[in-house]
Amino acid sequence: MRHLLTLFDLTAAEIGEIFQIAQELKDKFQQGIREPILSECVMGLLFEKPSLRTRVSFEAGMTHLGGTCHFLGSDVGWGTRESLKDFTEVLSQYVDVIVCRTRDHSQVEQLATYSTCPVINGLTSDGHPCQALTDLFTLRELHGSLEGRSLAYIGDGNNVARSLAVACAKLHVKFSIAAPQKYQLNGQFMKRLKREYPDVDVRVTDDPQAAVEDASCVYTDVWASMGQEAESQQRRRDFAAYQVNASLMSLAPAAARFLHCLPAHRGEEVTDDVIDGPQSAVVQQAANRMHVQKGILVWLLTKT
Repeated sequence: MRHLLTLFDLTAAEIGEIFQIAQELKDKFQQGIREPILSECVMGLLFEKPSLRTRVSFEAGMTHLGGTCHFLGSDVGWGTRESLKDFTEVLSQYVDVIVCRTRDHSQVEQLATYSTCPVINGLTSDGHPCQALTDLFTLRELHGSLEGRSLAYIGDGNNVARSLAVACAKLHVKFSIAAPQKYQLNGQFMKRLKREYPDVDVRVTDDPQAAVEDASCVYTDVWASMGQEAESQQRRRDFAAYQVNASLMSLAPAAARFLHCLPAHRGEEVTDDVIDGPQSAVVQQAANRMHVQKGILVWLLTKT
């Protein structure tokens, strides 16, 4: 049995398998074919944080695959009415897979320790692996392949940035991140990334213009994530020069596309003319969450 807690858990070959399944399922979906590959399988969605894309894409994806899902909010008493061990051991008797969206990464790790079914990280403070897999899948779709591609991330070195850095390292995509010094990817993470992938092509800079100069895709995220609302005013000041606008996009190659994991704070990290413009692929990217997560579910439940 396998879990997907971080992208360090997957090999490049396994990501390739997930992408192949996702592409096959997407092609069939566009032809109106929804094969019940996971007929009678049950998925539990254990969410502490609010969600649109993660929740609905997993629910819709499992339904397309012939399974069912249960959304588990605070009423189930996770971590309050009983020990996490007791909770997880019982829950995993009822469902075939658990998707967990929580604040503290240690909670999803504890779930995996006690669960008798696969656990998928639907977002934690440390990473967002399903999002990053979708992003690289979308980049490949937009440009035909990942060979020779470069992803420029403009903004906070947060959970999305960390997962993107790992995905790019595994799939040999150049990764650049531009952020003020105190918001860069932390040293411990960078040491692990370079230790596990000595040939990783990663550039850390405080200059967004330098980051986008050879980008196949320009990517950004909100400056203040959920739980950082108290810092929002300071972050707006600190990131004022890191907005993805028409001026910055004009410095990237003409074929560069714009990506954002959404929700976007329009007028802050990105302007309307970029997110709604011809280079934007954010809707295609969001749609691919469902297709890639269907690939993850099928891979975990039938291939491992």
